Amino acid sequence: MDRQAGKAYGILKSQQEDNLNSINETYLTDSKYADVEDLTSKLESFKHKYMEFDLNDQGEIDIMALKRMLEKLGVAKTHLELKKMMSDVVGSKESRETICYTDFLNMMLGKRNAILRLASNALRNIWE
Repeated sequence: MDRQAGKAYGILKSQQEDNLNSINETYLTDSKYADVEDLTSKLESFKHKYMEFDLNDQGEIDIMALKRMLEKLGVAKTHLELKKMMSDVVGSKESRETICYTDFLNMMLGKRNAILRLASNALRNIWE
């Protein structure tokens, strides 16, 4: 058993959590989210779920991780629906194929199109 690999993974996860905590702090101080009920605990829950589905530990969720997340929630989507969802989450002007934590929070806390609303409502129901 390689103990160094486990230690390195723990350090990586700790750094990732610190980065996400920093982003959460910006949402807690943003007046746009002041009316969100129990924002602190929601952000904490979203952080843990995001880390669970960030399969490559790079701070981003790719299309396969999004597919697994939605399947786990019982909201399976086709590849085209997933690509549309990714495009809607990151903005159609962006050409990224991943969802960063800020995108994820905007989806979970915002009001978006029907596909995103369905997915984010399913996520909220499970995580809240």
